[in-house]
Amino acid sequence: MANYTWKDFVHLHGHSEYSILDSTGYIKSIVAKAKELGMTSLALTDHGNMYGALKFYRACKSAGIKPILGCEVYTTNNPLNASPKEKCKDNYHLILLAENEQGYKNLVKIVSEGTRDVYNKRPRVHKETLREYREGIICLSACLAGELPRAIQAKDEEKVRRVIEEYIDIFGKENYFFEIQRHGIEEEDLVSRVLIRLAKEYGIEVVATNDFHYVNKDDCIAQDILYCIQYAAKYKSENRLKLPTPEFYVKSPAEMNELFGDEANCLSNTAKIAERCNVELSTGHLLTPKFPNVPKGFTEASYLRHLCDLAFLEKYPDSYERLEEAKERLEFELGIIEQMEYSGYFLIVWDFIKYARNNNISIGPGRGSGAGSIVCYLTGITELDPLEYGLLFERFLNPERVSMPDIDTDISDVGRSKIVEYMIKTYQADKSAQIVTFGFEKSRSAVRDVTRVMEYPLAKGDEIAKLIPNDPHMTIPHALETVPEFKKKYDTDPIAKFIIDDAIKIEGAIRNIGTHAAGVVISEYPLVDYLPVEEKEDGLHTEFDKNEVEDIGLLKMDLLGLKNLSIIDGTKALVRKHYGVEIDFNKIPKNDKKAMDMLKRGDTLGVFQLESDGITELVVKLAPEEFKDLIPLVALYRPGPLGSGMVDDFIKCRHGEKEIEYIHPCLKDILKETFGVILYQEQVMKIVQVMAGFSLGKADLVRRAMGKKKQEILEAQKNDFIKGCEQNNIDSGIGDRVFELMMYFASYGFNKSHSAAYAYLAYQTAYLKANYPLEYMASYVSNNIDKPEKISKTIQIVKDFGYEILPVDVTKSYGDFVPEDGKLRFGMNAIPSIGDSIVPYLVQERESRPFESVEDFLMRVKISYAQFEKLCKLGGFNSLYADYNLLVYRSKEIYDGIYEHKKMMEKSEKKLSKDASLNLFEEDVIRDLEVKCPTLDEILSGNTTSYEISESDKLRYEKEILSFYFTANPLDYCKDTLVRCVHIKDILENPKKFYKRKLNLCVTPESIRKIITKKGDPMAFLNISEYDASMDAVLFPEPYAETIEKNVLDKDVFLLSGFVEDRNGSPQFNIKNIKGKNI
Repeated sequence: MANYTWKDFVHLHGHSEYSILDSTGYIKSIVAKAKELGMTSLALTDHGNMYGALKFYRACKSAGIKPILGCEVYTTNNPLNASPKEKCKDNYHLILLAENEQGYKNLVKIVSEGTRDVYNKRPRVHKETLREYREGIICLSACLAGELPRAIQAKDEEKVRRVIEEYIDIFGKENYFFEIQRHGIEEEDLVSRVLIRLAKEYGIEVVATNDFHYVNKDDCIAQDILYCIQYAAKYKSENRLKLPTPEFYVKSPAEMNELFGDEANCLSNTAKIAERCNVELSTGHLLTPKFPNVPKGFTEASYLRHLCDLAFLEKYPDSYERLEEAKERLEFELGIIEQMEYSGYFLIVWDFIKYARNNNISIGPGRGSGAGSIVCYLTGITELDPLEYGLLFERFLNPERVSMPDIDTDISDVGRSKIVEYMIKTYQADKSAQIVTFGFEKSRSAVRDVTRVMEYPLAKGDEIAKLIPNDPHMTIPHALETVPEFKKKYDTDPIAKFIIDDAIKIEGAIRNIGTHAAGVVISEYPLVDYLPVEEKEDGLHTEFDKNEVEDIGLLKMDLLGLKNLSIIDGTKALVRKHYGVEIDFNKIPKNDKKAMDMLKRGDTLGVFQLESDGITELVVKLAPEEFKDLIPLVALYRPGPLGSGMVDDFIKCRHGEKEIEYIHPCLKDILKETFGVILYQEQVMKIVQVMAGFSLGKADLVRRAMGKKKQEILEAQKNDFIKGCEQNNIDSGIGDRVFELMMYFASYGFNKSHSAAYAYLAYQTAYLKANYPLEYMASYVSNNIDKPEKISKTIQIVKDFGYEILPVDVTKSYGDFVPEDGKLRFGMNAIPSIGDSIVPYLVQERESRPFESVEDFLMRVKISYAQFEKLCKLGGFNSLYADYNLLVYRSKEIYDGIYEHKKMMEKSEKKLSKDASLNLFEEDVIRDLEVKCPTLDEILSGNTTSYEISESDKLRYEKEILSFYFTANPLDYCKDTLVRCVHIKDILENPKKFYKRKLNLCVTPESIRKIITKKGDPMAFLNISEYDASMDAVLFPEPYAETIEKNVLDKDVFLLSGFVEDRNGSPQFNIKNIKGKNI
């Protein structure tokens, strides 16, 4: 071992952003700082997890620094299988470092095991676990929160010695080190003195660390802000958790020498540990699991072939005109799959899709490039014939580029959890997991968080935040460079500068840990052999994100819960119930006239992928006649094609308004379906194959190179392409033009397989909506029950179709919206706090015996007064009691009267069941209670007051309870006024047309937020709506004052005068005058 000095100091204790809301030291900046300081090794020891281990490893390797992988675990003295009563609440810090590959594997196991015993959000590691997985682990005694330092601080000598001897026994003297720190904390001096003395007695080496939580000293305030965010505290609050000094940063060896020069060995010892730590992580190889249910007598390959052969006879009968092509394609695909040893993967996907279909869980027709495989089609993984729609296998699985095929699967969002459960059961709980995601602090939220923590006015933070474009890729530094108004605020407002400077430092911090919406990983062996995992109630979750899971070679499957499939399921069920029709999409025509006419009208609400205003406009222009016409839509409706003029050319050529041009005749067969426009990635592949004679596998490599725009690779590919053209007697000049054209369109090219699969799902939803509109809309609303704006919009469209919306009725309503006698009955799940809590029991009670009265309902259904009042106001009891007004006004008396009787009866029943000595007469009294429930007339007797609830009040109840109107809209009573006003929908479609013009609007208020300006004047921000269109509005102090005088803001309808202005890229109505009215 080399002779090291203090100059060779290595940081062995430090935290990155993956110590959640605990560190502003981001991995990239930590590694860059270490490089700047000339360090050759560096450790990462995040709190209780290894989320950042692989990122840290790669960042260090890229910087030429040796990565030391570690973790600051929390330990406990609980027995491994302690009962809840036996468990103590202790948790101590302990630094563990991986010395070698075995040590890394054991560290992964230790960290993963800790998640089985979580206390106060901290995963705790048991001593038995440390003992079991100690091989290859180097242990440091940790900071002041370590078990040994705490015993020293408590001056408990017996415990001090017991702890030392226990860790020596677990790890051995050569692997256990005393850790001393000097951050300027008084207790550290005591701990250091004692440890240095005990080190000589026990023969233990001492190491010095600086527990960094940020990179530079001046980052300490930003780190403290993170603590405040984590614990919902204010920066100036006393007695809150915080780091006591500003010394927890990445210090240089020289700074460490100033602190520990009196104990120089403790610095050089860190380099000795670093020399011992040598871990090389393996990535880039595939760890494909075996399919566990291969029948006897088959291999994975032969069983997959067997399944394809069985389906081939059905899907490609002898009469099929392209039979030989289908046979050749199948043989080619199976050959590639077998050669690349992916048969098991296809069987795994086939198996869970078969399970889903057998259990009535809807599966999408395909997603991504998998729709280009005939093997996927024959095994039922996808539903589109790739031969019929010109989809390429090589776009999905390229024999000339070794990578795992990516079969993404859409599943009914209601059924996804059942599929995950099935996979866990099939592949065993320790070999399957869901995948972690990280929620990051975005630029706007960073500004608002700093404002709140530092106790600046919230309006100030909101003002600053709104200057940052609402773009998910926007950062604060980029906004300072590109947004003049934001930069001006920074330069001229000292408070804004302070907020923004600290917001920059916390931007990108990890706010929360989540679960990937689609990703599931499975393995042939326990996952903990490959990566750290967390044990949660719903099974294992990886600590590496989806990209890292794939990088280490594990099989990641995307199972995306798709609401549209649940809508389809719901529609099919209603159609089956009402008409006795079983819908099979394989048997419906691909050119249904009702569906196509509906789309041509722009009636796209609820149609998969075609709902937005922009794509609806494109659908109308395209005027589809059959399913195939929908395939280009998904590819065309993207920023690139829309901004390039490609879409206009496509539509003009489709309708014969522009002549189609082909640079070379051989392009006609490839581009005729897209009218001469290169729209799909597959078209690029075919052009390269046909013109230059490339294999489709090599053509796919060209396509990928074009997408990544790697110039050196492209030059070589271009030369090969032109040579190939010349060999096929195509002029090099034409070859050059075509290659440049492909390069131009490569930025916009889309995966045709994905377009086709999603277009088919769009067609299915359009077919259902056009042919079974009431059933489809019922299912659509029921599956968007948590989105009031969608319910409101759908109800309006249902009304426009001429269907009546029936109100809530406890004797007829269900949780979902359902068709009833050609009308749509309102679903109770749309009523906040009503749905899941009482509806299932209510329906069960009603089906066992109909409700006879309001009293009968209250006696049989467990319901709170707040829930009862909502149902009264929404007319839910109108079929049981005729006087709606009385029921609403005196609902509390009714509820209390019945409830008191119900309590008395329940008390008597308990007495009857427990006391066998009751005499005959006492039993009669108790039995009598069951039939002597007071009636509403008895409860309300003595009060003959009459009540009148206006239509305006009824609508207000709807708005307050549901957040939308459903029986009517106040604007229905203002038709004459609406005709004379500009419509919000027109403003949203073309805001610039209306900027600075004086306009009148007739609207309903959605929300009103009142604030006080810097000068102390009141003003308000509003959200206003006109049926299903809404926009923001502002009411400045002067018109606001007039509004208050006239008591306008509590009215049902506003008549506004003012003008439209741009506010951060969105239209906002500046109100100059406001009048109000009730209906």
